[in-house]
Formats: sequence, C-alpha cells, structure tokens
Amino acid sequence: MLDILTFEQWLHIGAIALLIIVSGFFSGSETALTAASRARMFQLEKSKEKEAARANIVSNLINAKERLIGALLLGNNLVNILASALATSLFLSLFGEAGVALATISMTLLVVIFAEVLPKTWAISNPERFALNVAPVVRVLVAIFAPVTRIISALVRLILAPFGVNILDDQSVLSASDEIRGTLDLMHEEGAVIKSDRDRVGGVLDLHELEVADVMVHRTEMISFNINTPNHELIPQILDSPFTRHPLYDEEMDNIVGILHAKSLFRALSEGDHDPGKINLYDIIQKPWFVPDTTSLQLQLNQFLRRHSHLAVVVDEYGEVEGLVTLEDILEEIVGDIADEYDISLKGVEPLADGSFIVDGGVPIRDINRAMDWSLPDEEATTIAGLVIHEARMIPDQNQQFTFHGIRFIVLKKERNRLISLKLIPAK
Repeated sequence: MLDILTFEQWLHIGAIALLIIVSGFFSGSETALTAASRARMFQLEKSKEKEAARANIVSNLINAKERLIGALLLGNNLVNILASALATSLFLSLFGEAGVALATISMTLLVVIFAEVLPKTWAISNPERFALNVAPVVRVLVAIFAPVTRIISALVRLILAPFGVNILDDQSVLSASDEIRGTLDLMHEEGAVIKSDRDRVGGVLDLHELEVADVMVHRTEMISFNINTPNHELIPQILDSPFTRHPLYDEEMDNIVGILHAKSLFRALSEGDHDPGKINLYDIIQKPWFVPDTTSLQLQLNQFLRRHSHLAVVVDEYGEVEGLVTLEDILEEIVGDIADEYDISLKGVEPLADGSFIVDGGVPIRDINRAMDWSLPDEEATTIAGLVIHEARMIPDQNQQFTFHGIRFIVLKKERNRLISLKLIPAK
C-alpha cells in the first residue's frame, strides 16, 4: 500500500503528523499553564536563577487567563480541523466513499492519544517545568491570536447577556483564601496534611472574617473586681485568681476604671512591707483600653502588637461592657487552646460512650467544629446555645429536642433564658 502512495499523499501524511504534534503542544501548554503554581513562579521571579525571565512570562500569561485559554483553544481547534480535513481528503483518495468513516475513526484515535492524553499527561507530571519551556512560544501565539480572541470573547458575552450571565474580565470564582482552604482540605483528605496543621492555617485565614465578639470572654464569665472593696478582702481574691490581668470597676461592671497586673500588685506589696492597707490601687492600675465588638481579629491582633498590650475591654455600640478579649484568645484561634499550669481546665465538652456529647451552652461553635471536624454554621450565633436558639426561633424548654445540620440537640439544663447544658447526638 505504501509503495503506491503519490508524492502529494506523502505530503498529506507529513502535514497531518505535524499538525497532530502542534495540537499536542497546544493541549500540553494549556494544561501546564493552568496547573502551574503561581507561588512557585513568583518565587522564581524573585530569584536570580536563569528561569526568572521565563517565570515572569508564565506569570503574565496566567494573569491574563482569558486571553491565554482563548488563544490556545483557538489554535488547537484550527490545527485539529485542518488535520481532519487533510485526513479525510487522503482517505477519500485511497478508499473512496468509505474513506470518510475511516478518516473519522483514525483521526479520533490519533487526536485523543497523541494530541490530548499523551501531552496533557506529560504536562501535568511537572507543570511548572513544562510551562517554563513553552511560555516564550505561547506568549507569541497569544499576541498573534489576540484580535480574534477579543472578538470571540465579546461575542460570547453578547450571547450570554440576555440570559443574565455577566462575565467580568479576569473574573475569579474563588478568592485566594478559598483556594488555599480547598487545597488544604484536599491535602488533608489525601493524608499529606494533618488536621491540626490544616486548622492552624485556616485560623490565620479566618482572622479578617471574625470579630472580637466571636472570641471574647463574655461579661458573665469575666473575673473582675470592685475597686472599692477593702484591700484586705480584695487582694487575696486577686491573688487566688488564675489570671495575671484583672479589670477593676467602680461599683458597676460598665464603669471599668483600670486593669491591674499581678506583677504590679506584687511589687506594691513588696514596697509596702506586704501590708495591703498601704496600697492605693488607683496608683498601680493601667488605663483600660476599650474596643468595639465589631473590630476584626486581624485588626485587633495588629493593635495588640503595636501597643504591646495583651488585654482590651470589649464594648457595644452603646458603650456598655460586653466582655474582654486578650492576645491569647486571638492566638488560640490559630494554634488551638493554649493552657499552662495555672489555667483552669473547663473544656465544656464531655464525650460519652455511645458517641454523643454533653456540651456546655457557652462552648463556641468554632471550637467544637475544630475539635470534632464538624461544620456547624457560626454566622448567626457564636455559641452552641445561641445556635439552638437561632435555629429553633425560640428559647427551648428543658428536655426539648431539635435536629439541625445532621445533629440532634437535647436541652439538659436551663436557667431562666439560658441554656446551660445540652446533649449532642451526631447522626449515624
């Protein structure tokens, strides 16, 4: 058969082979440039390695993703259609009418194997290296096809507009933080990242979304003291506390006059011959720092570091005290609970043998989500009790049961309008 092929038919075969190679180049380039790590390219750009210039080209191509994909798809379809046309012409000259079917079958196999699967598998095995190698050529092709891709993009937008689909330039469905979370979750599922490391990175990403009201110690749980209490009664109470900083108020909790540091108290006792009566607390307390309850954790963390402070009093829009937030509270959102030998361990979650849990109503939703790897919503409520009240649209009675988000909540103990203790039973 090969002996009877004409020179023109050999040219057709050579052209088809060349077009399939070019199609493979387009397919591999698309896979590599869309899968290449932007962080790795940025790192290479800042280095003095020889790939720095090419890494810059790759970054520019990735940043103009719509033009990049448009040019590669346009080029790929052009060469595939041309190759199929040449193959059809060749097979018709060799086999007559049956050549159309034979050309379709042959080109499908050749394109799938050599122009799609093979180059894409090669590219995905090392996308950064592949992208660096093809970037200079792809940049030229993108520039050549740019006028056509702009017209095609404009036409696509015009067609989709009546259906309410508005596509913006460089539109991204996921934010950078969402992409990082997705990557971490996938790596955790694959066993490449342990849960605690995933939670720490997630905690850092959450700082700008959370407010101090989400992590503060509520005023009902604050350990604070009336500064008007006689020193011989007040100072022993302060020294018995597990904390080093304490808010002091004048008669009413909303009238906080200062923050007393245990070290300042010890120094004053030492200088006063350990006589509480010689100490004037107003002389050793620090001026209180009040922050709005809507302050983001990221901003509050930066303010703590800038002011070299560790504690702030949280107030609402009316100036009333809601609670207090410490540097440790924010750090625990990143690294988990920080406990030392003087902390009182009140985890608030007691696992039972049947797989259920006894949970204090004041346990933060974020804490139990992190501990149990659950996904209870925390947008409308901060604590487990608050979640039950929000979902039930009422204040439940004792022994009432609800099922939300795949978990059964049973109210075990209630005091007035507060849910003190609940039993949580995850769905089987």
